[in-house]
Amino acid sequence: MCGICGILYNDPQRPVERELLQRLNSSLTHRGPDSEGYFYAGPLGISMRRLAIIDLSGGAQPIFNEDGSIAIVFNGEIYNFATLRAELLAHGHRFTTSSDTEVIVHAYEQWGDAMLPRLNGMFAFALWDGRRRRLLIARDRMGEKPLYWHAGPEGLVWGSEIGAVLAAPGVERRVNLEALHHYLTLQYTPDPLTIYEGIHQLPAAHKLVVEEGGAPVVERWWRLAFEPKWPLSEAEALEQARVILGAAVERQMISDVPLGAFLSGGIDSSIIVALMAERASAPVRTFSIGFEERHFSETGYARQVAARYGAEHHEFIFRPADLKQVIEGVARAVGEPFADPAALPLYELARQTRRHVTVALSGDGGDETLAGYRRYVLDGWLRPYAALPRWVTQQAVPAAAALLPEPAWMPEDRNPLTALKRLGQFSATTHKASLARWGSYFNHTEKLDLYRPDVRAALAGVDSAAWIAAAYDAAHAHSLLDRTLAADHATYLAGDLLPKTDRMTMAHSLEARAPFLDAEWVEWTARLPTRFKVRGRRGKWLLRAAFGDKLPPAVAARGKQGFGVPVGQWLRRDLRDWARERLHTEALRAWLRPEAVQRLFEEHLSGRANHGKKLWALLMLSVWSETRAG
Repeated sequence: MCGICGILYNDPQRPVERELLQRLNSSLTHRGPDSEGYFYAGPLGISMRRLAIIDLSGGAQPIFNEDGSIAIVFNGEIYNFATLRAELLAHGHRFTTSSDTEVIVHAYEQWGDAMLPRLNGMFAFALWDGRRRRLLIARDRMGEKPLYWHAGPEGLVWGSEIGAVLAAPGVERRVNLEALHHYLTLQYTPDPLTIYEGIHQLPAAHKLVVEEGGAPVVERWWRLAFEPKWPLSEAEALEQARVILGAAVERQMISDVPLGAFLSGGIDSSIIVALMAERASAPVRTFSIGFEERHFSETGYARQVAARYGAEHHEFIFRPADLKQVIEGVARAVGEPFADPAALPLYELARQTRRHVTVALSGDGGDETLAGYRRYVLDGWLRPYAALPRWVTQQAVPAAAALLPEPAWMPEDRNPLTALKRLGQFSATTHKASLARWGSYFNHTEKLDLYRPDVRAALAGVDSAAWIAAAYDAAHAHSLLDRTLAADHATYLAGDLLPKTDRMTMAHSLEARAPFLDAEWVEWTARLPTRFKVRGRRGKWLLRAAFGDKLPPAVAARGKQGFGVPVGQWLRRDLRDWARERLHTEALRAWLRPEAVQRLFEEHLSGRANHGKKLWALLMLSVWSETRAG
């Protein structure tokens, strides 16, 4: 695991300044504290910071082919590198290391860009083909490893984090209003946008190519296919699930450094721990974080799983005082506004976990591959409701729901009143944007009411739900469920969940791996018929049926509980004064009307509504504004 960055000037006679490349690279030290490496070739400079995981002594980067004409810097892990290495050796390639990085170099020699679909792993890399004067930058299928880039009049600059790009001269910090607009609904800035105009995210499963003298060209190299469906019996599906996920876990346990697992107490991470325990020669080291507020904490379930498998279990509690201590670190780690409250306890969990291990497996991706969220069921069930007259769905029901006080002591994804209050938004939003129906922070009307007049005028015609709907329309799928899953893969998973895990863990030089995002598992589960994903009122049917016997009964029987954080409760209590101060900064006044912000805050304090997530988005925008100024 590493951080990478580089520069390619348009002028072939202009060499890359060593001091400049070192400055970019030093911004990524936390991603790779073990070593650094540089390669210069006239107008090109590439560099990396290394967190050594595999081939500790021989895997230093950059890595080259036999004659030195191809060079690579690489961030991530290739889990099938041993298989690819054997195949490449049979083709006559000679290796000088045992690292997975070198496999990519020889795979490119053998197959060119067609080698990308052969890689099963998480990655972002920059490869320089000296003979062809060609730069290839690529990201993995799901978007586990990040890549930002900027093309200016002098050339191209890129890096694993936005801070590396901002370290280059001539890169402006002008806020992209459209990205800000989407952030307030989605809680993150969707790719290829970033919060800065002119800086882009390379989307998951995309490559960026610069041929000699040409401009950057971005292309997709892989798309998840949900058709044709597998013709499987129930028994065959269960058996294949056990084999494929078990193999994924085994591949991702390969490490030359200490390894453990995040254990939330939900079925996804619990199954990963169970499969790890069956394959490990020593007790699995597990790490959990919870809250004093019992309705939000899952640590009791995590303890049951740890006890069943004799794990070396570590448990931590996250409190409001901890939040105030880590919030600026979280904002700096992301580099953009990011409003998922779970980032804060994850930041602290990663810090504590790094004291014991260097690699941690997680349950990321279980919900998106096998339909774990409640909204996947509700979207289908409530279609008749959306067809009712607008005076019912848009006036009568929302008006009645608004009269009910909304408690903050219960997680929103388990609160029936929250779901009731969402019905107006559900019926007003296209079925193509499930996340905007059920999980958005501010809807379009609420955002326009929040903005200053000039900002409102600029953004009145920009619809955040349309961003998700476009991913729905682009899906290689037929059913409502599969298209929604495809949209979630491209938006929520790639834009929120995976960046959250990457930035919070790498801020502490900890590598996180996600077996549910193994290429074989993702491609296999996508083509499963709906009956293996959703049955009745519950999702993830196949996961429960195939692995339920490996879990304590109380864990196996649980419904979905997201990694919620009691920010709504804390904002009415412990964080009240802190929030009041942060919500009235000059930075927010550049975009928002102070009286609209104050009204939200007062409504929340009164208990009439739970605006915890809305206020959290504004607070994180305020904190980000302060950290970028610093």
